[in-house]
Amino acid sequence: MQSLVKRLLAKVESIQTKHQPAKGTFTLSASQPALLPLLETVPENKSYSSNLKDIFATEYRLLRPRAPMPAFDVRFYPFTGINTTIRLREGKALVRLSDMLEGAPESVLRAIAHILLAKLYRKPVDATHANRYRRHLGSDAVTRRAEQVRRSRGRKNVLTAQGHHYDLDEIFEQLNRQYFHGLLGRPVLTWSAHSARRLLGHYDAAHNTIVVSRVFDRAETPRYAIEYLVFHEMLHLKHPVQVKGGRRCVHSREFQRDEKMFPDLDKVKEFLKKL
Repeated sequence: MQSLVKRLLAKVESIQTKHQPAKGTFTLSASQPALLPLLETVPENKSYSSNLKDIFATEYRLLRPRAPMPAFDVRFYPFTGINTTIRLREGKALVRLSDMLEGAPESVLRAIAHILLAKLYRKPVDATHANRYRRHLGSDAVTRRAEQVRRSRGRKNVLTAQGHHYDLDEIFEQLNRQYFHGLLGRPVLTWSAHSARRLLGHYDAAHNTIVVSRVFDRAETPRYAIEYLVFHEMLHLKHPVQVKGGRRCVHSREFQRDEKMFPDLDKVKEFLKKL
């Protein structure tokens, strides 16, 4: 009898271990990296919060029909971007949703709940939920609001356009005359704070800023490489991001067509391969 009890207990422990959630905090992010605000107490709308808890509880039960359910603490939070996070702490599931999702259709909130819980418990994400969430984020209204919020809440680390070897303002003006008939308004240009090798450059539409990695500000970097990086980001001013079928199109056909105007494109690609 005792041996039978031991075998049953061992089986239960094995099942519990098998269904342990993944460790850590899981985040859905729909924005470029930005400085998040300091943690603060967020007022809770109890009626809305109760509805959110019901949504997460329902999606949890669909994913894990027999597992014990954690207590859900679901609140909106003033993130800089449209972020959503979930983490387990002492038997509680702490969920923070961007306040830009407040007022979203219930179907979108259910999609978010499903995706977060599926990632937390290592379950497959349903394609219907993933597509619904992506379409919502790609809508014109949400995209415009996200940029406004990033502009007001976020901060851009702007250093200087004048580097040790290259002046980004001077390069911009030359390229503007050469390829854009001088018609592009000059954004803020700056070298990055660090010598990044992954993110070589980017255009931040919310802050109208072009950033180029400081790794290129050195004597051995050919000028055509710097010109191409600035030229590429200038094309983002001319051809803003488009949303087609719920997907963001960053490099449209028109963008790629204009990029081929750069005469040293092949030389640039060879140079960048050596970084």
